Amino acid sequence: MRPIRAACLGTATALVSLLACAPVASAATDTDSAAGEGQHRVITLIGRLAQQSRFPINPGGAPAQGDRTVFRSVLFDQDGKEVGETGGTCTTTRVDNGGAEECVVTYNLPGGQLSVQGMLFGILNPGPPPSFDNGITGGTGEFDRARGSVHADTIAPGTRRFTIDLYC
Repeated sequence: MRPIRAACLGTATALVSLLACAPVASAATDTDSAAGEGQHRVITLIGRLAQQSRFPINPGGAPAQGDRTVFRSVLFDQDGKEVGETGGTCTTTRVDNGGAEECVVTYNLPGGQLSVQGMLFGILNPGPPPSFDNGITGGTGEFDRARGSVHADTIAPGTRRFTIDLYC
């Protein structure tokens, strides 16, 4: 049976009101916070897995293409203040060569929502879930023109650090 992993604590999983393309409102790491169109920001958040359910194609059997994981994570700034949450699904696309999943994640944030999508590789390898990079595919509200990427690193069981490279 495949181990349940903290895949996609949101892509990355990833991203709170701090991501709005407006002045920074909290203590998350933020660089290049110039105002206006074409604004570039780098923001660091911590995601903690809150809920996760696995829906295997072969219950009790080996991992299979089509296995799904549904999750929800809570997002925090670097001072430990809760700043949002994320939820999404990951579907196993490959079970050979360490496995792979395609993940679609939505970040529910005070200023709107952000969508992130991408692949995670090495999901079936022993050890902590691997790092990954996913693309920001769109958003609503303050994030309606967002683009960029999210890099995620596992820093403890059920906990990931997200580095968001955001353009608005």
